[in-house]
Amino acid sequence: MKNIAVIGSGTMGNGIAHIFAQYGYTVSLVDISEEALKKATATIEKNLGRQVEKGILTEENKKKALANLTTTTFLKEGVCDADLVVEAATENLDLKLKIFKEMDESTKPGTILASNTSSISITKIASVTKSPDQVIGMHFMNPVPVMKLVEVIRGYRTSDAVTSQVMELSRKLEKVPVEVNDYPGFVANRILMPMINEAIYTLYEGVAGVAEIDTVMKLGMAHPMGPLQLADFIGLDVCLSILHVLYNGFGNPKYAPCPLLVNMVQAGHKGVKSGSGFYQYKAGSKELVVADRFKK
Repeated sequence: MKNIAVIGSGTMGNGIAHIFAQYGYTVSLVDISEEALKKATATIEKNLGRQVEKGILTEENKKKALANLTTTTFLKEGVCDADLVVEAATENLDLKLKIFKEMDESTKPGTILASNTSSISITKIASVTKSPDQVIGMHFMNPVPVMKLVEVIRGYRTSDAVTSQVMELSRKLEKVPVEVNDYPGFVANRILMPMINEAIYTLYEGVAGVAEIDTVMKLGMAHPMGPLQLADFIGLDVCLSILHVLYNGFGNPKYAPCPLLVNMVQAGHKGVKSGSGFYQYKAGSKELVVADRFKK
């Protein structure tokens, strides 16, 4: 595999494009918005620059990586020569089904179609394609250039050959692939999201404040980031979406999202991306400030 297409140029999409381009693959980054593509390219260049400053890459490596990257607003043009397409669009089932139908119609025979979904069924996504055995989950972690894990999710009909290819490709990116089966939330979010939800319930029920809950988990459980700060980083809307997938998929009330989370998302408080969640965020500031509504 030499030619990679990435659908979606947001945080995950530009990170995935970055890592493939860095490791010598030809990458076509696809998005419906030209403005989003320009922003993504600037982000990739900035992050490659940081790697140069840290001695991870040379300036020549950076130039080669950027030369490996092209962008387009036309999906068919972006995926027609791809050996692998990684979809990294918004975590919305209907949108993903639409994209996979288009990808299936626009790619050459044998192209592997992967989704970076963090919770949606690969089997369901594959059902709208003519070759469900060629569809797989490739769930990168954020930030993609830094985090080593890739959850490789086998749909019900994903072939052994495709799974082996994706596992090996992940290793070539110096990632650690973990093969998992296709059930709601897979492994990472099936375990992580109930913990985050319980942390939100702990706040909601007045057991402790935002900073106190996060401090307990950081110092007591050796977590690098508290669950409420992590929820802000992931995006509260994304957390809510994943909890809905878990709740609907298993029919178990233990996955029901906390009412506080629901209200925050409805009010537009989505964490880092909106500037406010459990903490308040200001451009250029790394200070962790508890949001006004949660201050004692």
